Amino acid sequence: MFSIFSFVAFTAMVAIVSYLKTRNDDHAHGKGYFLAGNTLTGWVIAGSLMLTNLSTEQLIGLNGNAYTHGAQVMAWEIIAAFAMVVMALYFFPRYWKGQIATVPEFIEKRYDKQTRRFLGAIFLISIFTNFLPFVLYSGAIGLSTLFGVPDLLGVSIGSATWIMVWAIGISGGIYAIFGGLRAVAISDSINGLGLLVGGLLVPVLGLVALGGGSMLAGWDVIVENIPEKLDPIGKPGENIPFSTLFTGMIVINVYYWCTNQSIVQRTFGAKSLKEGQKGILIAACLKLAGPFYLVLPGIIAFQMFGPDLADKDMAYPSLVTAVLPSYLVGFFGAVIFGAILSSFNSGLHSCSTLFGLDIYRGMMRPDATDEQTVKAGKYFGFVLAVVAMSLAPLIGRADGLFDLMKKLAAVTNVPILAIIFMGILTTGVSTKAAKISLFTGMGLFVVSSFILNNIFFGVEIHWLHVAGMNFAIMCVLMLVLSKTMKGSENRDTVALEPETEGAWGMAKGIGFTVIVLVFLIYTFLHNLGSA
Repeated sequence: MFSIFSFVAFTAMVAIVSYLKTRNDDHAHGKGYFLAGNTLTGWVIAGSLMLTNLSTEQLIGLNGNAYTHGAQVMAWEIIAAFAMVVMALYFFPRYWKGQIATVPEFIEKRYDKQTRRFLGAIFLISIFTNFLPFVLYSGAIGLSTLFGVPDLLGVSIGSATWIMVWAIGISGGIYAIFGGLRAVAISDSINGLGLLVGGLLVPVLGLVALGGGSMLAGWDVIVENIPEKLDPIGKPGENIPFSTLFTGMIVINVYYWCTNQSIVQRTFGAKSLKEGQKGILIAACLKLAGPFYLVLPGIIAFQMFGPDLADKDMAYPSLVTAVLPSYLVGFFGAVIFGAILSSFNSGLHSCSTLFGLDIYRGMMRPDATDEQTVKAGKYFGFVLAVVAMSLAPLIGRADGLFDLMKKLAAVTNVPILAIIFMGILTTGVSTKAAKISLFTGMGLFVVSSFILNNIFFGVEIHWLHVAGMNFAIMCVLMLVLSKTMKGSENRDTVALEPETEGAWGMAKGIGFTVIVLVFLIYTFLHNLGSA
């Protein structure tokens, strides 16, 4: 009973603080609703970026992969820090120069309105099919297991999943649809503090349990018994070979942190270029700690339970159940709930923004007022939330969820990044070449990964390498087509220039430090794991 009370208390506290902070905000006009009135500070942006990214598909899925494959899976976190440096120093100053609200709006400045519409529709489809239902389903499974909902309510596991999906969806929908970006960002920041405490507590208690009361002794147990699990350098044929870090791994991370609307929209609401860069780089520093609570618990679970867990994705829930005191279950559940809500409401709010600005006012009603655009975005968000909640329980088992999400997302992510990257890099890429390459890239990845199963001439190639090659092929194709085909050229090259006035003076120094730390973390763990 106490766990339920603490869960409700922490969750209610987040909601009340978010409401009090935003009750006087302007939610009727586009800038206030979609961009938080450009009031977000660096720390709020950092917290929102971290919580938007982190949810149960990572806590459960990535730790599940670590249980099986060891520290090599930390690449999803560590390479993300590098991608965030690229965002802060390269992409964000150009976005800020254009004063945009969506990534497709930037595309219109570089190419044309039709390309913007294509991108807006693809972003919506990607978030809806590859993100929202997965977040709801994995969140429902995690919370249902943590609180024993089937036994608590006397219902079947399937019924409990439906109940939790709708509870999460309704709560997240209220934040996203009625609160706007600022309410989402503030609730993210508060939940981020809780996640920092709760997320770090699990591996600490796990190490203490392994060490018979000593955290350091627990670490020694892992180093002595399963040092190979600590080696982040994956070998060919393993889950994440080290060579993939320089191909598909970096491409997918740069897409996610530099062009994904759900992520970059937080930075568009910054008070200034300085605060935006500060928020991104603070989040990059926090990302470096990600392996401690997203990878290490899976390794601890392997040492604690052995290799015989029936489902690898039960590694994290099993460890939490084994080491977390009963009086902290409610608090930890509230933190997990906050992480789930953050991912869901951020995706939902981004969909409302994309529909309102790129579809409704961009295509359906170009003369729509700000009030009409916001209202259309809210209505669309409501419908999308209902559909996502209806579809989520039908996904099935969450086993292998993390890898499945990444592969599905790569269908659209890599081609989108390619046309944005080449559009910023050079004015020599034509609009027609970008459009042809966009759909060619999506088709190539579908054929390669889902029809040929990444087997070419009898040789199997890792899907991350395939993603990297697809990116390179698209970039070359755009250059070739631009030289051989006449098409409409860019009408507004100002978007290609970065904003320099008001930039954060420490940005380059901190960015360089983050990159050096990435190298040192890999070196340290590799030496430890191979000793």
